[in-house]
Amino acid sequence: MGEKHRVRFEPVGIEIEVDSDQTILRAAFEQGVHLMHGCKEGQCASCKSFVLDGEDIELDSYSTFALPEFEKDEGLTLLCRAHAYEDLTIELLNYDEEVIASGLPLKKGTVEVVANEPVTHDMRHLVVKLVEPEEIAYFPGQYMDFQVPGTDATRSFSMAATPSREGIFEFVIRCYPGGLFSGLLAEGIGPGDRLAVEGPFGAFRLRDSLARLVFVGGGAGIAPLLALLRSMAERGIDRPVTFYYGARTRRDLPFEEELTKLCEQLPGFVFVPALSEPSADDAWNGETGLITDVVARRESDLSGVDAYVCGPPPMVEAAIATLERLGRTQDHIYYDKFTTTGEPEGEK
Repeated sequence: MGEKHRVRFEPVGIEIEVDSDQTILRAAFEQGVHLMHGCKEGQCASCKSFVLDGEDIELDSYSTFALPEFEKDEGLTLLCRAHAYEDLTIELLNYDEEVIASGLPLKKGTVEVVANEPVTHDMRHLVVKLVEPEEIAYFPGQYMDFQVPGTDATRSFSMAATPSREGIFEFVIRCYPGGLFSGLLAEGIGPGDRLAVEGPFGAFRLRDSLARLVFVGGGAGIAPLLALLRSMAERGIDRPVTFYYGARTRRDLPFEEELTKLCEQLPGFVFVPALSEPSADDAWNGETGLITDVVARRESDLSGVDAYVCGPPPMVEAAIATLERLGRTQDHIYYDKFTTTGEPEGEK
């Protein structure tokens, strides 16, 4: 263990104790303080913050795209890579007061694989049950870390199930050639296998509001959005919601039957799938083109909605830009970028 230091977060006035051996973000997680974050690897800049007081900080390796040298010189840092070697005061640039103080503490555990089935030609539907501890609590939309068997590496995947399925967790995972975890998922991991996990992570949660909802997703980004929809159905939340989901062809479109049924369970729910490259064999009569173009064609004014976006970074960035053009300010756009690690493996 290293030396202990106090880190105060402004403007929320929350203080935590941080060991110099752990990152500031990790220390916050362990103490139930839920800071905004994404990749946890210094790539996405979601946890970028400003150091108001204190200078003795060291950073683990990170991408200079997330934190250019001139920003570091100005006092900016990445909480997911920052180690404190003195007491610090940090200004959070990206935070949610509804979420920050309601975080659930991290728990490590062991799960057993119940099912591992293809849900499209390149995505798997992984279902696991908790062996220990008795419970890992989470909010719909959050994600969990899996330790890659035989290594110290971890991979992060969003949960598609809801907490009502006690001890059962579901994941939708894209398989990448040579993927450190997904390669095993495609060829080796099966029912009965046990895996080490930790969670919950992530600030992607349904906020309390009466506003209309717009969901935009692509790829494995369907997982947390499906969790939100399932939770809404269970809790009888009848907020109007339109879910725009983009796929290349019909074979890239997962959970179509369940999403159609959810239209019956959620009176205000509209599902709008779109294919960007439909084939002649698809017999497709729905929307075509990039999902952001579909949103722009079908929506004229999104100034009053709450928007939730999940998927690969290019899609998320394009969706945010589209939503802003249609009148939605960023403070009501909640997103989760499914970044990649150093390996050819998709996170979450």
